Amino acid sequence: MSSPDQPQDQPESVDPAVDPLDAELAELQESLAKNTDTESDADADALTRDLDERTADLQRLQAEYANYRKRVDRDREASRDLAVAAVLSELLPVLDDIGRARTHGELEGGFKLVGESLEATVARLGLETFGEVGEAFDPMVHEAIAHSHSDEVTAATCVEVFQPGYRFRDKVVRPARVAVAEPE
Repeated sequence: MSSPDQPQDQPESVDPAVDPLDAELAELQESLAKNTDTESDADADALTRDLDERTADLQRLQAEYANYRKRVDRDREASRDLAVAAVLSELLPVLDDIGRARTHGELEGGFKLVGESLEATVARLGLETFGEVGEAFDPMVHEAIAHSHSDEVTAATCVEVFQPGYRFRDKVVRPARVAVAEPE
């Protein structure tokens, strides 16, 4: 029967070579050894597809991030330009006063240095002055205040500048106010 050292629900003699679990494990190992070639190819194909998917996702994310950075840099530059243009447009009446004082010979001494310094500073920031006597009239950058006819011109030409125009980064901040002469 059973000895006191063996548990009651175990059979008295268990032969490990005949154990059904060991036999099943041996069968699975044999089956695995036979199917290793076909399953490893399928697994390798699945892993390759998965790797290709992950690589494509990573490349797409890198491209999205690069585009995001470019867009943020472009927006930051545009915001900076708008702020500078707003400040420069507020300074235009001061620049006009300096120009009128220079025309009348009243810009002397310390005020002359201040005026020249201000003009140099706004030029460094990118503000350009335009509108000279003799320029061809362009309605995109000139505002015609007066109109006349003349035999001395061959096309619509600015013959007098009442107020210079200003441009910042190729955008007109204020058009030049001019008198225009056209041929007879």
